[in-house]
Amino acid sequence: MLRQQLQQKLQQKLSPQQIQLIKLLELPTIELEERVKHELEENPALEEGMEMPDDFESDGNENEGREEAPANETDTDLSLGDYLTEDDIPDYKLREIRERTEQKEDIPFSAGQSLNEYLLQQSGLRGFPEKEAKIAEYIIGNIDDDGYLRRSLSSIADDLIFQTGQVVEEKEIEDVLKVIQDFDPPGICSRNLQECLLIQLEKKEQTPAVELATAIIRDYFDEFSRKHYDKICRALNSNEADLKKAIREITLLNPKPGGSWEGSMESAMSQITPDFIVETLNGELFLSMNTRGIPDLHINRDYMDMFQSYASNKVNQTPDMRDAVQFVKQKLDSAQWFIDAIKQRQETLRRTMETIISLQRNFFLTGGDTSLRPMILKDVAERAGYDVSTISRVSNSKYVQTNFGIYPLKYFFSESMSTDSGEEVSTREVKKIMKDHIDGEDKRKPLTDEELTSILKEKGYVIARRTVAKYREQMDIPVARLRKEI
Repeated sequence: MLRQQLQQKLQQKLSPQQIQLIKLLELPTIELEERVKHELEENPALEEGMEMPDDFESDGNENEGREEAPANETDTDLSLGDYLTEDDIPDYKLREIRERTEQKEDIPFSAGQSLNEYLLQQSGLRGFPEKEAKIAEYIIGNIDDDGYLRRSLSSIADDLIFQTGQVVEEKEIEDVLKVIQDFDPPGICSRNLQECLLIQLEKKEQTPAVELATAIIRDYFDEFSRKHYDKICRALNSNEADLKKAIREITLLNPKPGGSWEGSMESAMSQITPDFIVETLNGELFLSMNTRGIPDLHINRDYMDMFQSYASNKVNQTPDMRDAVQFVKQKLDSAQWFIDAIKQRQETLRRTMETIISLQRNFFLTGGDTSLRPMILKDVAERAGYDVSTISRVSNSKYVQTNFGIYPLKYFFSESMSTDSGEEVSTREVKKIMKDHIDGEDKRKPLTDEELTSILKEKGYVIARRTVAKYREQMDIPVARLRKEI
């Protein structure tokens, strides 16, 4: 049975303008430049450059021929919001606005020949028969970014049956695989780290150190990975000096042969463009925003005049004219939203950075890690007057240039801990002390977590051993056993 009923709901929805602002806040400067260029290309109502004032005259007759607006028509009579409301815009156009603001723009960059293309080029030079050539192409297509073939030969055989209709034996695939493993860079298309290192050792000049290194990786890989050097010496009847030379040969190998090829692309993308510049002069700090690549924006005067012309003729409007008004209004609104969002973004970023500078003033003056005071997102949010989520978006992927280097904004956020005297210090200060002691330790007998805990207690930092282990893992420092050297 059908029933009709009234129901009240209170829902919170983000408007297209709010969505656009959120997306812009997350963008670093280099991506914002691309976003502005894209908007300028997509919206003809948006122009770059300084807007000319209304009374600007290039010569004395600039305004001749332009009709004066009737005295009873004020600027508010022709405002964008009063003529057509958002309800007049069809839903599909509103969805188009939201979708466009939600799209993440890709930043184009130049890159050389890819690893896949380089391997296919080498495969073509080997002169494979047609069947083996298809196997080689499929194998190369399954190599991951590190240069490894993680897919099993049986799975590759099944894929080739379904995709090419050819029945291929695993032995045939392995034969082609061995040929590809002879390609450059050395170690490419390995199925695991052990095979990768062995392939690279086979390509080196077979000196006694290389031969010993080959025996270690081939027969005692688990012991080597756990750094059980005493067991290896006894098993291979080798002395410590020869073992040290063999280990050096192993450490010179590349555990990620595909990663070195990707390095050219990563280096092209790793160029950091700071969003803020903080300079120190005579004990004073000066903040500036990096907006050199972001042009001034204003609304196209021709589009505004077109809208005013259509709007002033409300009586004799045809359906085509009304559609034209809707189109022009949409473009004008979109341009104004974008301009306002850019201004609000810059203001939000500036206030957030000013708050960070005020909280970390000593660091920006001295550059010492020990000068950093404990600071979390909530501290900045309360002082800047924004929500914690807004501060999180601002600090994400943003960098600041100082007199002591370029730092990500997240670098300045850290938790606090108390010393035995009750003083609140940053956990970054504790991590620096730990790292200094680990860097200066005797590698034959590295410092354990218990020993690091005792050292920190002597300096007044009373923390548990599990906390020391957590800080060590956050700094990507392995346990003492894996730091041991001979």
